[in-house]
Amino acid sequence: MVIWLQIVVGLMMASMGGNTIGSGGEDYSGPHQAMMFSIHADVARNRQVLGRDHLSESVAVAMAQVPRHEFVPIGLRGSAYANNPLPIGHGQTISQPTIVALMTDLLALGPEDRVLEVGTGSGYQAAVLSEVLTHGQVFTIEIVPELARTASRKLAHLGYRNVTVHSGDGYLGLPEDAPFDGIMVTAAADEIPPPLLEQLKPGGRLVMPVGGQGETQWLTLVSKDLEGEIDRRVVLPVRFVPLTGDHTK
Repeated sequence: MVIWLQIVVGLMMASMGGNTIGSGGEDYSGPHQAMMFSIHADVARNRQVLGRDHLSESVAVAMAQVPRHEFVPIGLRGSAYANNPLPIGHGQTISQPTIVALMTDLLALGPEDRVLEVGTGSGYQAAVLSEVLTHGQVFTIEIVPELARTASRKLAHLGYRNVTVHSGDGYLGLPEDAPFDGIMVTAAADEIPPPLLEQLKPGGRLVMPVGGQGETQWLTLVSKDLEGEIDRRVVLPVRFVPLTGDHTK
């Protein structure tokens, strides 16, 4: 584990480049490195439920590459690399970095895969997915139009060319772009939306928090085998904002 962390830190420092310098000249490299160590400590601590004690190399490098300070409100940039969620307005949050890393890792993505993210929010998770999918594509959908517009502009500005942002009800997915090798839902629902299960490619994975507000939510991993059979595995307890849309009315 120690040797693996040394390798990851080396990769991280090589990957960061100028990404840790803020628009006002702030140097976030120290907080970013501390965030990475915190993430890996969390993963190791949860090895029993995760079945592993470290992230895949592609996910670790992606977490090191994406400048989280670019995706949080200016007034909160001093806390951008704290390993906890932060508010981004409209009742939404940017997820805890550990959860972003775990959800990405659980999808077990290949570099050429096509992924759907439900709940764009700030665009940070989409940026991490983009870094993993070096020759693939990210489709992300956000129900709050203002957040969708802001995330789309930010992702384009930062050069994430393989991300397409849609504004709409993510419960319904994006049937016109399906099927997907992986689907990630970054908001909680009482059940896994049937349209998303339909849009998951055989052999693919879906990860999302399942549970109502006021109840224990469980990060749940769904696998669809090549015959279309569904297997579900509960991973660990989490807390997310609710998945909103017409299905809640």
